[in-house]
Amino acid sequence: MKLLIHDLDGSEWNKIAKDYEGWKVLADDGGIHPCIGCFSCWLKTPEVCVFEDAYQRMGQMIHEAEEVVIMTRYTYGGFSSFVKNVMDRSIDYLLPTFVLRKKEMHHKMRYREKKPISFLFRGHGLKEEQKALARRYVEAVRTNLNGVIPEIRFEETEAPEAPEAYAPVTVDADRKVFLNGSLRGDAANSRKFLDVLAGSVEEAQILNLNAYTGRLEELLPKLASAGTIVLAMPLYVDGIPSEVLRLLEAFEKARLGAGQKIYVISNMGFYESKQIENQLAMVKEWCRKVGTVYCGGLAIGAGGMMGQVMRFGTGGPARNVFLGLDRLAEAVKAGDSVEDIYADAYRFPRRLYITAANSSMKKSMKG
Repeated sequence: MKLLIHDLDGSEWNKIAKDYEGWKVLADDGGIHPCIGCFSCWLKTPEVCVFEDAYQRMGQMIHEAEEVVIMTRYTYGGFSSFVKNVMDRSIDYLLPTFVLRKKEMHHKMRYREKKPISFLFRGHGLKEEQKALARRYVEAVRTNLNGVIPEIRFEETEAPEAPEAYAPVTVDADRKVFLNGSLRGDAANSRKFLDVLAGSVEEAQILNLNAYTGRLEELLPKLASAGTIVLAMPLYVDGIPSEVLRLLEAFEKARLGAGQKIYVISNMGFYESKQIENQLAMVKEWCRKVGTVYCGGLAIGAGGMMGQVMRFGTGGPARNVFLGLDRLAEAVKAGDSVEDIYADAYRFPRRLYITAANSSMKKSMKG
């Protein structure tokens, strides 16, 4: 079986459908649920997602495929929200435990294989720096999946139609909105970091993205009227989580965001915060596309542990996180830009972190 994942519309697909006769094809039918980061497919029901849709066993589907082809609109240096959703739902292709690969922390492989995955990006007038961003991103995906990339191609598409006129949104330059982009809501580490930041920034409104799942049109006006947005989110499959990406696409489609100041707080389970670099680059690319102003980000490694040890303040392993949040808070209050901050665990060795994380995961795993 060969597997194709694509986001083509009906007319585009009809032009090439005959080339993929006999393939397993996954296309956007509107029926995919976003990954909520519950880890059930790792810990409670291994290799089976809690959401009973066509993507419930994505890891197994990828394993059974001789090869995988991903065909996607170039979207801020990576995949479209649908394709990214499919990849987010594929995390059970890996095991939850960690190993070192290429001197970086990654997930242990569930299967003894190097899956060939080819990528076709479609876009109009893509520049070399945009193509380089996409190549760097899929190389990170390949490394984490321990696969091989037979081909990366870029296909020129027709220029998009001119957008329809829209009603201008009045932006309150003093209004600050902190958006928790994790679908785990109040229980998310992203929320914990935002709460600390809000303690230093007066009158900031915190919103949870999970309260607007399937209703992004209700969230857009709340964000569009803010002069400053702090976007907090986890790292999923080396990039922006699909539901956050869907929100950014909606922003672009609605022609919102001109002049707004954007800050980012991102965290991940891997130890090295530098692995978040691709995600921050994608937000920068989105800002360039829609006209918002990227003002800096805080990348947090070992995010799960950091969320638990925040109570120790600057005296514990989260010291670098606290200092980074302080720097970010000062920038937000002043409306200034800050260089991206990479915060790793303070005086907590990577080997010890991997040992502790693996022990915790194994105790939680079933099967």
